[in-house]
Amino acid sequence: MKNYPILKTNRLSLEQPRITDIPNLLQYAGHKKVAATTLNMPHPYQEEHAIFWLNMANDGFQSKSKYIFGIRLKETDELIGGMGLHLTPQYNRAELGYWIGLPFWNKGYATEAASAILKFGFETLKINKIFATHLVENPSSGKVMIKNGMIKEGELKDHIKKGEVYQSVFQYRLTKREYQMIAK
Repeated sequence: MKNYPILKTNRLSLEQPRITDIPNLLQYAGHKKVAATTLNMPHPYQEEHAIFWLNMANDGFQSKSKYIFGIRLKETDELIGGMGLHLTPQYNRAELGYWIGLPFWNKGYATEAASAILKFGFETLKINKIFATHLVENPSSGKVMIKNGMIKEGELKDHIKKGEVYQSVFQYRLTKREYQMIAK
């Protein structure tokens, strides 16, 4: 794949993040509630974090180790979040991660974007398993996974450390075979 992929849904376009996205990244990724509900989002979110994310997306695409997309509203081209797959080629699996800006919560955007990413992972990248985790305190993220057919594998107790606090996560999965069963 030479060009950065563009994934389209009914309401969204998932595309390469752009330098012009930095103001939206600072506004949406920088919200305290977004940071509190995600595994790796720093708070406060500053310009260097946005630049790091843009570089990670570009470097990941070049090395074929990460496919990170800016989630945009089709109507306005506004960046409202981010979603991506972090590949582990030796096991032919990937981890799905995402965030959505607070003004866009509870509108189905994460579910819609995840559907496109899962299809891309299984049908284009030919991945065998995609998994995702979410903080126990963020059941809405679990609903996104469940709505996309992902299956809860279990709870990973005190699995991550945010600040000085250890937190547990729930892990979900979807294998290629399971995806093929629900994609029919």
